[in-house]
Amino acid sequence: MNPNSLRIPVGVLAERRPAVTKWAEEVWRVVEVLEQAPAVPDWTLLREETGRSLFFAGTAEVVLHPTDTSNYKHNIEAERPLVWVALRPAATPSGFVLQTVTVDPGEAHLHADTGNDLVEALPMPPGLLAATADFIARHHVERAFYKRKRDKADPEALARRRPGIEDEE
Repeated sequence: MNPNSLRIPVGVLAERRPAVTKWAEEVWRVVEVLEQAPAVPDWTLLREETGRSLFFAGTAEVVLHPTDTSNYKHNIEAERPLVWVALRPAATPSGFVLQTVTVDPGEAHLHADTGNDLVEALPMPPGLLAATADFIARHHVERAFYKRKRDKADPEALARRRPGIEDEE
């Protein structure tokens, strides 16, 4: 990993509630990213009321890399800066493990594309927002937009040969 990368520890709260369809018994969702994680084991039940259960899902590190600052910059300049949490199905009592927490929308999109991960977007906590903005200020380098140009095809070269036939000259 790049020595200029920054690791920011966070905690995650997840909620289990009864499903409202006949195809599932329960529904999980991530409800909050904490700047200070409690000193309890992963998947500790914190509160239970009217069928809803709140769990401390665990701790993770938000890792910021100097090469990805443009993604972070677009995120924090949005109307609502977000942090994404991915829970991955696993053979555990909860049925999930905390996979990642990120402020990079591109990384979050990759987890959403896997099809199995439960990915939630939540408001970015103020301390994480401040740390991300500071990291961008120290490491961001604007890069000029470069549009690639295609080589022009030579229609005469394409017309002279038929695929799979040798030249008869």
